[in-house]
Amino acid sequence: MRRRLADALLVLRYHLLHGLDLGRRGLRSLRQRGLAATLAAARRRFLGGPAAAPEDAAPVAEAPLCFPHAAGPLRASIVIPVHGKLDFTLACLRSLIAAGLGDEAEVIVVDDASPDASGEVLPRIPGLRYHRNRENLGFVGSCNAGAALARGDYLVFLNNDTTVRPGWLTALLATFEQHPDTGLAGALLVYPDGRLQESGGIVFSDGSGWNYGRFEDPQHPAYTFVREADYCSGAAIALPRALFEGLGGFDERYAPAYYEDTDLAMKVREAGLKVRVQPAAVVVHHEGVTAGTDTASGVKAYQVRNQQRFLERWREVLQRRHPSPTQAPHYAAQHRARARVLVIDATTPMPDRDSGSVRLFELLRLLVEEGCAVSFFPENGLDDGPYTQALRGLGVEAWTQPWLGSVPDWLAKHGARFQLIIVSRHYVLSPLLPLLRRHAPQARIVFDTVDLHHLRELREAEERRDPVLKRHAERTREAELALMRSVDRTWVVSPVEQALLAKELPQARVDVVSNIHRVRGRGPGMAARSGLLFVGGYRHPPNVDAALWLACEILPRLRAVRPDIHLSLVGSEAPPEVLALGERDGIRVHGHVPDLVPLLDAHRFSVAPLRYGAGVKGKVNQALAHGLPVVATSCAVEGMGLSHGVDVLVADDAESFAATLLAAYEDEPLWERLVAGGLANTEREFSPERARQTLRAIFSELR
Repeated sequence: MRRRLADALLVLRYHLLHGLDLGRRGLRSLRQRGLAATLAAARRRFLGGPAAAPEDAAPVAEAPLCFPHAAGPLRASIVIPVHGKLDFTLACLRSLIAAGLGDEAEVIVVDDASPDASGEVLPRIPGLRYHRNRENLGFVGSCNAGAALARGDYLVFLNNDTTVRPGWLTALLATFEQHPDTGLAGALLVYPDGRLQESGGIVFSDGSGWNYGRFEDPQHPAYTFVREADYCSGAAIALPRALFEGLGGFDERYAPAYYEDTDLAMKVREAGLKVRVQPAAVVVHHEGVTAGTDTASGVKAYQVRNQQRFLERWREVLQRRHPSPTQAPHYAAQHRARARVLVIDATTPMPDRDSGSVRLFELLRLLVEEGCAVSFFPENGLDDGPYTQALRGLGVEAWTQPWLGSVPDWLAKHGARFQLIIVSRHYVLSPLLPLLRRHAPQARIVFDTVDLHHLRELREAEERRDPVLKRHAERTREAELALMRSVDRTWVVSPVEQALLAKELPQARVDVVSNIHRVRGRGPGMAARSGLLFVGGYRHPPNVDAALWLACEILPRLRAVRPDIHLSLVGSEAPPEVLALGERDGIRVHGHVPDLVPLLDAHRFSVAPLRYGAGVKGKVNQALAHGLPVVATSCAVEGMGLSHGVDVLVADDAESFAATLLAAYEDEPLWERLVAGGLANTEREFSPERARQTLRAIFSELR
């Protein structure tokens, strides 16, 4: 009784603190940004963007049976073994055409001595490669025969009792590019009635297997992200042709069928590669059409015999590395994980919109690369369409509504499985911390500040000379320091913030996990570029202030001497006063630009005239990583290890900022030196390897 009452009070506390914090942030936004911007932020937070609607398959009966002629290099060869069941084979072929193959894939049907009219109908289909076995070889022999005829870089084995959904092949093959250590990728298999058949398979220590997620909803977050699997059913799998040949193909010891796909997955791992399920590749499987479902008779009986053969071959590996059949399926499905990690932030990261999202996305990528089973949910619970799907493609179990439900209830159900919990921003962690300690007492909890909010707020208050903002900054400081006293570790983004906390809270364990950027390298030379580029999301008040100061105080000084210098302002959610700058000569307001590379390659300098703020500025990192020199204020380059004249140019008032730009604008040796210095700084201070070191130190402490 007492425990239930305590839990109820924790839930009540969470909702009260969460509601109060939303109210305080709303009032502050009204004061700083006005009603329109505050309503827009609330709409985005609580309604989000539209989720991507699933694409319906075209009616397969309407697709003409004619395959494109593939004359050039082939990316994939789709091998379909057939033994009778002509109507299912034709439906499968029609679905392939309806889904779209392009001219980089061939379809090979291997007719395993079908007793029906397959031998008469299939050879007449234009563009289809047809091969008939002289005698019945079974599934294993037919697949190997089809692979021997293939010309594509990748082999795709597809059962004839399947129908594919649009985009399945592109998604399946993209797994090898997105996750280069992949040796075999399998599709998400669903039943004709819409229930899930398999999101990858589990192999237990006794050699038995289980289709993970069987009969569940295929849209559930647990089954819709790219994940390592013990095996993927051979009904729809892909692997490099060279790898398949190097492994000796499907092992004939499992002829005519069953366990050959599981054995192949084991061999792929033995070769140092990984097996992954790709849920974006959806294939409907009419299970049991060819072989039936009775393991006591017919071809299906070989499933029982071959389990013993499989166990004899892989017994030592299975007993050493695979879960017991008694282990819960969710744990068994991710038994290879180095650690189970939960990450929580206010919203889903949108890397094309703000630098904080770039950092979080790269951090999630690093956790996956380090072999962690990573779960994520945004505090608002929204499915943000392509952004949520990008996380799942990365390999993150991304929870959204309606699956997330009540956050306290979700933590009560799932908290016990995590070893590490990372929560971004003080206002997200503050109401959650007691619930995390209650439902995940075994987990290390990391407070990821993103930047020290109270430091940024204090500097804004000083810049604006606003006593109300100063009082708010003090409350934020108290909240952040209280959390740091209560968690296991705190992350900040710069050594400057780390040093500040060492004085204020010397007992806290504070690590630097800064922005994470992958060096792109040099772009076009200076002569091919012109103009200035400012990038910043305008939800962030320092960016609004910087854009206005740049346009009103700095640019006029520049254009008085060089009227050819133009300015591009890039960033989402620009307020009216920023949009109005587009009416001035020499200024173009671009708004949100999903792909910044063309602009980064076209401009001669990036400018970051921030007059207040905290943390490390992603706009500076991004420019330097792309070989674009930066002119910035001291505030904008704080804590980044940059030096004036070596890898950046620094000026702090409008007159000197303009003078610095004018002096550097035609100085090619200086420009080249800044490019080289900026790339070196990115590699040295902000590469994934820097963050990886901190993560590995934490992993060593986990139970």
